[in-house]
Amino acid sequence: AISKPVKQLLTTLGAYENLFTTPQLSTKRSVLQQCNLNEYIEPNLIYDKNRSESEMNDLLSLIPQASGMVLEGQRIIDRGDIVDAHTYRVLNSFEQATEKRNETKDQITFTLLGQTIYVLILVVLFTLYIALFRTDYFDKPGSILFLYALLIIFPIITSLMIKHNIFSIYIVPFAMAPIFVRVFMDSRTAFISYAVTILLSAVAVRYQYEFIVVQLVGGLIAIFSLRELSKRSQIFLTALLVTFGSAAIYLALQLIQADDFSKLDGSMYFHIGVNGFFLLFTYPLMLIIEKLFGFVSTVTMFELSNTNNELLRKLSEVAPGTFQHSITVGNLGVEIANKIHAKGQLVRTGALYHDIGKMVNPVFFTENQAGVNPHDKISDLESAKIIIGHVTEGLKLAEKYNLPNVIKEFITTHHGQGLVKYFYINYKNAHPDEEIDDAPFRYPGPNPWTREQAILMMCDTVEAASRSLPEYTEESISNLVNKLIDAQMGNGFFTDCPITFRDVSIAKQVLIERLKSIYHTRIQYPELKS
Repeated sequence: AISKPVKQLLTTLGAYENLFTTPQLSTKRSVLQQCNLNEYIEPNLIYDKNRSESEMNDLLSLIPQASGMVLEGQRIIDRGDIVDAHTYRVLNSFEQATEKRNETKDQITFTLLGQTIYVLILVVLFTLYIALFRTDYFDKPGSILFLYALLIIFPIITSLMIKHNIFSIYIVPFAMAPIFVRVFMDSRTAFISYAVTILLSAVAVRYQYEFIVVQLVGGLIAIFSLRELSKRSQIFLTALLVTFGSAAIYLALQLIQADDFSKLDGSMYFHIGVNGFFLLFTYPLMLIIEKLFGFVSTVTMFELSNTNNELLRKLSEVAPGTFQHSITVGNLGVEIANKIHAKGQLVRTGALYHDIGKMVNPVFFTENQAGVNPHDKISDLESAKIIIGHVTEGLKLAEKYNLPNVIKEFITTHHGQGLVKYFYINYKNAHPDEEIDDAPFRYPGPNPWTREQAILMMCDTVEAASRSLPEYTEESISNLVNKLIDAQMGNGFFTDCPITFRDVSIAKQVLIERLKSIYHTRIQYPELKS
């Protein structure tokens, strides 16, 4: 700012009168009076009350309340000494300095106490959310560790930047947090965890309302724009949307408070732009987080579902029938998942790998047989052992090829704790007078505990059974689907799974329609008569 003496400043009236006292213009006084120059004079110096008060307070704060100087160990006054004017000022200054020091200590104590209570309330509320609505995360240490790490890292970064006056906090890409949680977990948890993170970070911020609104809007845009990450270009689009959205809401807040465009802080838009640039690093960071915390992103799912990778290519060569069955199950599962808003790509990937254990003994499974059935030469117990063994063998292959745990879970749950009914009934019929233990004929399980696993179980059972229908009519397909899925529900296979009756009903409809289209009656072409 340029400093000028007050005596050089003129009021509007003073400036008007000054025109007529200027020697150069005095000869044209009558002409100037007819021009109504007073209507064209506008003040170019406007009193800024807020800034003036701020400057005054800063100057007042520089004025020491204490006067004089006392060295360490120096005696101020002794018993019996006369209190003169100088001693009185020193004693008064000492009292004021002591009170100020105590006030500062009390203020710090109360501030820390308030911040501690504030943080505890938010963390407890977030923990209650997980305990009430996402209890499955407690079984995943990586998920819990990651969520609480976000609650710690971003507030610490914010506090350090403000304390040491490092750039602006608006360059910190807070929107990374909901993107990570959305991709690896779910939208609701992404928003709740992000809101808590922003509220915790706001403790250290001066203009809290503005900070909270801008960051929450950016986070919501990030969550809405990234339902399922399948391409790197989606990160670029999200960063662009978050940048423009944050800039727009900040502009709106500034317009509410300001009465002139010249008073808007343009530097903030630069900081928001830098924030958007940093968001582009979400993708490489996602790969690191995936490995550190044991997550599996949709991008990894796409890579795993590539049928040209070694394990799936081997499955197509060794057990081609199983491979085709897996692809069909995956297609059915994706359609159901999309209808009930489950994770479609997860279902497809799980379907491709759920039967990889059949590669060990492929000819013992109907879809890979070419007329000769090797089960005819062995006992029902041995047959059941081989059939059940495809689950354990599948787990061994999954370990060998480093498949993620979430894919291994599809291998163990796609039959749940069901029976190998064909050989169990055969064995029971062959031993009518014996009490049969069904343990050797029962899969080890466990039963499905996610909606995606339940979808795979339904699709796997229905697709396999549909191949044995004597005729493919709408009635026979509908009866088959309803019979098999109702039996699964009756046996309690979905008890531990958060799937609803509505979800199951939609799954039935999709399976019936899809099987009708797969096995539709084809017209017979006439022969050409010679």
